[in-house]
Amino acid sequence: MMSPTAPPTRGDEHTGRDQPRRDERTGRDQPRGHDATSTPVSDAGAASGPHRDVAPESEAEIAARLRLAVTRLARRLRHQVAGPVTPSQVSALATVERLGSPTLGELAASEQVQPPSMTKMVVGLEAAGLVERREDDVDRRVVRVTLTSEGRRTVQRSRSLRTAYLVRRLRRLSEAERASLETVVSLLEHVVEEP
Repeated sequence: MMSPTAPPTRGDEHTGRDQPRRDERTGRDQPRGHDATSTPVSDAGAASGPHRDVAPESEAEIAARLRLAVTRLARRLRHQVAGPVTPSQVSALATVERLGSPTLGELAASEQVQPPSMTKMVVGLEAAGLVERREDDVDRRVVRVTLTSEGRRTVQRSRSLRTAYLVRRLRRLSEAERASLETVVSLLEHVVEEP
């Protein structure tokens, strides 16, 4: 009568190389080579999901990654412009469209540039037929800036180029990744809802 095979001893470890070891603290099987003492597992972590070797990122780490990703994306989108205009000029045109008919001072403040620099830019945009300058109806010392029809078309074309750029990038993602991105976009919209 043959006796049952005894489990491999430490001297026979080469025969059970791929078999898991029992973690005495968690009661779970761990892959061989895993040091059960290297990564502590909290009671909350053990109850809520599988064991993780990497600690979750802190809010500061997530915020830093988000800031970098958003900044890089904004920089790339900024350079998607239509026609012989610079990214700064398109930004100024979009601000004029948003504000309606801002003064030179209001436009400079919104674009965060010095008034003389904005005056120079507006002169260039006016020469290109993208904006018009006119006196304020109440105070003729004040100059207001409005978009021309060509200026509006330039803004719209630049927006279309930026959207097309994103569409091309999204097509590189898998269906599951695009579904995840929809959730991320919703979260970002929620983050920016409040100032």
